[in-house]
Amino acid sequence: MSGSAPLTVLCLASYEKGQAFMRECKRQGCCVILLTSKSLEHADWPRESLHEIFYIPDVNKEWNKQDVIYGVSYMARMIHIDKIVPLDDFDVEMGAALREHLRIGGMGETTARYFRDKLAMRVKAQEDGIAVPEFVHILNHHKINEYISRVPAPWVVKPRMQASSLGIKKAHSPEELWHIINALGDRQSFHLLERYVAGNVYHVDSIVQDREVIFSIASQYGKPPMDVAHQGAVFTTKIIRYGSDDEQTLLALNKRVLKSMGHVSGVSHTEFIKGGDGQFYFLETSARVGGANIVELVEAATGINLWEEWAKLEIQGAAYRLPQVRKDYAGLLVSLAKQEYPDTSAYNDSEVYWRMKKLHHVGLVVRSPKEERIDELMQNYTERFYHDFFASHPAPEKPSN
Repeated sequence: MSGSAPLTVLCLASYEKGQAFMRECKRQGCCVILLTSKSLEHADWPRESLHEIFYIPDVNKEWNKQDVIYGVSYMARMIHIDKIVPLDDFDVEMGAALREHLRIGGMGETTARYFRDKLAMRVKAQEDGIAVPEFVHILNHHKINEYISRVPAPWVVKPRMQASSLGIKKAHSPEELWHIINALGDRQSFHLLERYVAGNVYHVDSIVQDREVIFSIASQYGKPPMDVAHQGAVFTTKIIRYGSDDEQTLLALNKRVLKSMGHVSGVSHTEFIKGGDGQFYFLETSARVGGANIVELVEAATGINLWEEWAKLEIQGAAYRLPQVRKDYAGLLVSLAKQEYPDTSAYNDSEVYWRMKKLHHVGLVVRSPKEERIDELMQNYTERFYHDFFASHPAPEKPSN
């Protein structure tokens, strides 16, 4: 970037995350501005890498769209903004709206919808021949009754715009289902109804450059995230065997999904489930880095930090080149902890790569060139987590920092 004015990157973060992205942008010579929630004024932001921080009032962790457009437009009177980058799933739509309003390049509102709206992404995937669990929009009651007469229970009611497993409810009978639907009131149309598929859930984490997937890695959750959220459990995930049939199928499906949704450049976290029939079904995708410390899992196995590489890709564009990728195996464990500051010093195997430092949480990433060693450590450490640390509380309807 020598010989030209530095790029100004506006980062949107309604939740505390993306510090590595902002630091890398600064290392790349950018002027980095953060727009975040007033409630996060004292969060651990990388202030040494930020030119300025602007705060938006938030109600229940949500921003008023018009307030954000007014605020950023006022900011743009004095600061030329080159790029707008939403760092969380909940910021994707806001980032797209700002790009459209200010006429700044990047993902617009139509494409962004496919990476936020669970109904939109299912309809698009189905149109393009990608298998999805049978679903129906919670809109026309006649169509819902036709659906439940044809598709056997259980079913799940999913908010269209939430992330992860937030707000999902399971129904085992028409009576239970209609109780859930009626309780939604005027919010019914913001939900979809889907056949519950029992099976293993997988995620593929990717980097996309000029519509091509240049990096992807497939992992399998220990228990489905919905079960972890609603039943209480230690959250685990691990890299699946390189070159296996499942890995090759998932990587190919992931490419089809990202092409279908129109992802041009950036990162993605996409989830699939393998049903009892052996079929992989698409669940959801996103234009963001995976949450729940999946970044540390991927970095342990490959040497690729998705936050940092995303920042480089945003700044360098067509000149960006992916670093050499390592192919180790890794596993991640995370749990709520009954201790305020959990002590993991007894987990002292040489394969421990990363330790979480967060109030009332405990987490580890283990790394090894041998898949069997990761399996052994994950089984041992998960059992010990339940004994040493595990705590749970009811799943929230909305995310919290």
